[in-house]
Amino acid sequence: MSEQTSHRPSLHGRVAMISVHTSPLDQPGTGDAGGMNVYVVELARRLADRGVAVEVFTRATSSALPPTVEAFPGVTVHHVHAGPFEGLTKAELPAQLCAFAREVLRAEARHPQGWYDVVHSHYWLSGQVGALVRDRWSVPLVHSMHTMAKVKNAWPADGDDPEPAARVIGEEQVVDAADLLIANTEIEAKQLLELYDADPARVEVVHPGVDLDLFRPSSSARARLGLRPDAAVLMFAGRIQPLKAPDVLLHAVHRMLERDPSLRHRLVVPVVGGPSGSGLEHPGSLAQLAVDLGIDDVVRFVPPVTQSTLADWYAAATLVCVPSYNESFGLVAVESQACGTPVVAAAVGGLTTAVRDGVSGLLVEGHRPDDYARAMARLVDDPALRDRLARGAVAQAAQFGWERTAEATLEVYRAASRSMRDDLAGLPR
Repeated sequence: MSEQTSHRPSLHGRVAMISVHTSPLDQPGTGDAGGMNVYVVELARRLADRGVAVEVFTRATSSALPPTVEAFPGVTVHHVHAGPFEGLTKAELPAQLCAFAREVLRAEARHPQGWYDVVHSHYWLSGQVGALVRDRWSVPLVHSMHTMAKVKNAWPADGDDPEPAARVIGEEQVVDAADLLIANTEIEAKQLLELYDADPARVEVVHPGVDLDLFRPSSSARARLGLRPDAAVLMFAGRIQPLKAPDVLLHAVHRMLERDPSLRHRLVVPVVGGPSGSGLEHPGSLAQLAVDLGIDDVVRFVPPVTQSTLADWYAAATLVCVPSYNESFGLVAVESQACGTPVVAAAVGGLTTAVRDGVSGLLVEGHRPDDYARAMARLVDDPALRDRLARGAVAQAAQFGWERTAEATLEVYRAASRSMRDDLAGLPR
C-alpha cells in the first residue's frame, strides 16, 4: 500500500469497502444478508486489528439509521442515501448506483487528497461504484465477486429465475476495471478466467475464514438448546431460497423415514434462517412442503439467530446438510466443521474446497434426495464414522482462520497498489 502520510492512521493506511446491497450490520440468514455480510464484517475487523482503518459504504435502508456507525474500533460504516429506504429489491438497485456513487464521492471530498489507499468492492453492484471511485481517487480497485451470474446461469437451481443480461454485462465491466480480483477458491479463479476472460495476472485466490474462537465444539450445546442427548439432528443453515436447496434436505428426510420409521422419535431437522431472493415470493413454501411430506412434526423452523446461538446449533447437530446448487466458498460448511460437526454437501463450487470428502464430511454428486438420504443415514447409523469425520472436520476448519484471510488480503492490496503505480508510470507524459 502507499506510504503513510500525516492524515493516515497507523501502519497500513485506509481501505474503503463498498457493499451496496447489504450492510455488514445486518443479521445474516435472511433477506440479502448472508455469507457476504459475515465476510465483510470479519475481514474488516481483522484488518483493523492490523492497523488498517476500514470505512464501509452501504445503502441506507431506514431513515432511522445514523449517517455513520463505529461497528468496531477502526471500522466505520457509512449509511449512504440512495433511493427509497425500503421496498427496493436487489434487481432494482442498479438504477440507484449513480446516486450511491455520488454520495460516496462526496464523502471522500471532505478529506485531503489521498485519504484512501485502496477500494475493495463486494459483489458486482459495488464493483460498478468501485470502478468509478477508483478513477476519481486514483487508488487501486480490488474486487470480490462472491457470486457470478454466468456460474448461476450455468448451474441453475430448480425454480430459480436466470440472472439478467444486465448483471452479466455489469460483471464483465467490473472484471475489466479491477486492478486485482480476489477469488474465494481455485475453482472460482478458474471460472473468472474461463467465463469472464479475466487476466490471470490480476486474479488472486484468498480463502474466506471462520471465527475459530466462536465456532468450536461444545458438549453443552444440546442442553442449551433443549435437545435430547440421543437426538439425530440433521440441520440446514442459511437463507431459504432455491439456490440453497433446503427442499432437497426435506425430501431426503422423507426418504430416510420411509426406510426407517423408527428414526422418527429422535429425529430433529432444524432449518435455521429466513426467506431470501426468489424465496421471498413464496415464504411459506418450505413449511408447506414439510406438511405435504408428512414430516412437519420433525422439522423445526428457526428464525435467523445470533452468531453465538448459531454456533450452538452447529455444535449440537449430528450433521449439517449443505445441498446448494452452487457456492463460491460455503461458509456454513466451514463454520459447521469448526464446531466439530461433519457436513453432507453438494460436490459443487467452493464446497469441494471447504469440505474434504471422507475426511471432514461427505460430498454428494447432484441433488437427488435419495443420494442425500443415503449419505445422512451413513452418519446417523455409524457413530464411529461420525466421530472420525468430526475430528477431521475440526482439523479441516483450522486451515481457514480469518487471520490468514486478512494477511493474504493485505498482500493483495499491496500488490494492487504496486500494479497501479506501474501502470501510471507507463503513461505518456
